[in-house]
Amino acid sequence: MPPFPALTVVTPMAKLTGSKKATQFTESVIREMTRLSQQYSAVNLSQGFPDFPAPDFVKEAAIAAIRAEVNQYAVTWGARRLREAIAQQFTARHGVPVSPDEQVTVCCGATEAMMATMMALIDPGDEVIVFEPFYENYGPDAILSGATPRYVTLREPASEAERREWTLDPDELAAAFNARTKAIILNTPNNPTGKVFTREELESIAALCRKWDVVAISDEIYEHIVFDGWRHVPIAAIEGMADRTVTINSLSKTYSVTGWRVGWTISPPALTGAIRKVHDFLTVGAPAPLQEAGVVALSVAPTYYAELARAYERRRNRLLEILERHHFTCFTPRGAYYVMTDIGAFGASDDIEFARYLVRDVGVAAVPGSSFYRHPAHGWTKLRFCFCKSEPTFDEADRRLAKLVPHPVH
Repeated sequence: MPPFPALTVVTPMAKLTGSKKATQFTESVIREMTRLSQQYSAVNLSQGFPDFPAPDFVKEAAIAAIRAEVNQYAVTWGARRLREAIAQQFTARHGVPVSPDEQVTVCCGATEAMMATMMALIDPGDEVIVFEPFYENYGPDAILSGATPRYVTLREPASEAERREWTLDPDELAAAFNARTKAIILNTPNNPTGKVFTREELESIAALCRKWDVVAISDEIYEHIVFDGWRHVPIAAIEGMADRTVTINSLSKTYSVTGWRVGWTISPPALTGAIRKVHDFLTVGAPAPLQEAGVVALSVAPTYYAELARAYERRRNRLLEILERHHFTCFTPRGAYYVMTDIGAFGASDDIEFARYLVRDVGVAAVPGSSFYRHPAHGWTKLRFCFCKSEPTFDEADRRLAKLVPHPVH
């Protein structure tokens, strides 16, 4: 029998490309800056994770759960004890009744909670309103879920000396709503601006949600980190919004465990089933022993949260003093743990190049402001710094930033 002829395999290269959706956004700029920080041994003031220890009582609870063999799958939508703790705390703090069985879904961090919510609610052709500057995930989340994002710009303070706040234009906000609007994404306290939405602002958003039958998806991961007497108000507590709000939160920021990836949604019962189905097929479930530690974390005394806010206010003031002394124009945050700055004093008009210069030649990492805007040009003169850091980190950043001088960088 003659040998079989050699086969020529033609690879269909057109199929070895990413999806059209994936071409509509870039990789995470924040995580890229952390990689550059590691490459150049820089002080990392870019990515928002603490460089100080998590509370001992939370860590010990996780260790105890692992030793107690809580090491297999929890119920897909979350261990019952954690769902009960989430519901009880939200009701106690905000007076909004929450059913742990019908409304709470535990996810792999707030990031997955947002993605599961978006995919569960959105159909192709729906529009989602996003405030900018925005946390960089929100735009890609909308695109991956098939939505068309509509952006509403928060106006930066005209003068920090006047203690003005980031504001929204009511007319621009109202114009963003239409019959195709399915949801609005809210983040308060806000990353990256530090804005804390006022009750009056939330009421105006709520009125538009009720008028257009829109769901509010509210990322409240920094709810306990507020300053200067400001108070976090969840939009679910605004009249008529409990039945049309999905509240997203996490253990990450409040308990300094960003690597644990335990978050959750609190949703109207009518939406919970869809969120749970998507969550199940995205990740199955969050880490079981860390969910048990979450029960302990959520039972901590209220004094913990008061001291958390005070400690972060001290860190905020420390970083503001450092940045302003080194010629950055700072917008004072009222919540979260980031400072938005203007770099105009350095003659810089390209935030990405300035951020690369800063990490490479000065040794301090920050996030380019353009990554928080739909049109990158709106952020070309801005950088974001984080202050969830220890005093030695601030000291070293201060020492390195002394290399900067207020003139154009070439």
